[in-house]
Amino acid sequence: MFSKRALAAVALATGSVIALAGCAGSPEPAGTYDPDEKVSLDLAFWGNDVRADLYNKAIDAFNEKYPNIKVSTSFLAFPEFWEKRQTEAAGKNLPDVMQFDYSYLRQYSENGLLLDLDPYLGGIIETDPLPQNILDIGVVNDTTYGIATSTNAWGLFTNPVLLEKAGVDEFPGGSWDDYTAWMKDITDASGGEYWGGSDYTGRIQNFELQLRAEGGNLFTEDGKPGFDEARLKAFWEEGQSIRDGIGAPQQTVEEALPLGPFDTAITASELTWDNFGAGYLGNLGESYTELGLVAPPVTEEGAKDLYLKPSMLHSIAANTDHPEAAATLVNFLVNSPESGEIFGTNRGLPASETALAAADLDPLSQQVKAYEESIADRLGDAPPVPIVGYGTLEEKFRQLGVELNFGTMTVDEAVSQFFTEMDVALNS
Repeated sequence: MFSKRALAAVALATGSVIALAGCAGSPEPAGTYDPDEKVSLDLAFWGNDVRADLYNKAIDAFNEKYPNIKVSTSFLAFPEFWEKRQTEAAGKNLPDVMQFDYSYLRQYSENGLLLDLDPYLGGIIETDPLPQNILDIGVVNDTTYGIATSTNAWGLFTNPVLLEKAGVDEFPGGSWDDYTAWMKDITDASGGEYWGGSDYTGRIQNFELQLRAEGGNLFTEDGKPGFDEARLKAFWEEGQSIRDGIGAPQQTVEEALPLGPFDTAITASELTWDNFGAGYLGNLGESYTELGLVAPPVTEEGAKDLYLKPSMLHSIAANTDHPEAAATLVNFLVNSPESGEIFGTNRGLPASETALAAADLDPLSQQVKAYEESIADRLGDAPPVPIVGYGTLEEKFRQLGVELNFGTMTVDEAVSQFFTEMDVALNS
């Protein structure tokens, strides 16, 4: 049985729409679902018609085992999904079960809007198929509020067609300087047709990797920055040689929008989450049947700088009238072989061993699975759940990276702007 963690913090006086919802305490669990109890549950998720069809099939399979639980589903695109959740939170009427995003987990849990799942772990919600580091992903303030359906990790995608044209081998691993030198070899060999990559200092995740290699994180558990202005300045200065000609020019990148430089074959490499591969292949076209996927540069050999991030989680509203039935549905959607068989990798690589074993993995998904196994020695504990407002800071970091690449801002000015934005986010 999974041990009970400490009670979560009560609602914060933030003044936000979410905070207005107030705090709802977790009910005392009955322990197991009563199969004779007829209940109705609402299930909300983001996605498209394809995912909706998969959820409908999963609910049909669920009802074969639990005919007394009626599940009504609804879905929206990602931005609209969270707009609707904020409105519902204000009225304390969130859906019973929700597909949940990692970046919102702290905001909703600290305001008493999500059910404490610890009493159900090891009982209604099976934990044997879920490694401890996966279970820990959904923990905020020592309490579990979400169960990961799937995982991904930060990786380096490469374009085998462009590498062959440049006569350059796959990135063999090494330091960030080694990666920059490798990109330069490709750029020099291309004759201006394409570039080795983009300015990696424009992504906050690459900064996070370096901080984790040094034993830190972007933010501490209590929401304090894990870096100072000098450290951020040093990171952005690393990218100057890339901005000076090694990487794709920002104007060329802008002209490719809404696609990115990697999936338009402007660059031969891209550092990103490993579940982006299918989208890249689709955008690159029929001439591409495979991509390279290797570990990103490392700051210090032996560092536990990488980690598994949830593609998404499932959470239960604190206001649900049927916590045991809701937990039964979450367990089915995460752990059952039926869910693995039905969803495959639509929600990412299944986090549950039982669901993963039942999933039919296409070649790219098998490659991602092999990649995550290959980086096992570099996988450390997941960082603290993102602070409230993390998404805004991530976007600000990206925007400042664009300004640096256009040459319209100095590194000192970018550092000053980011710390101003961060101060607002941390103190609002």
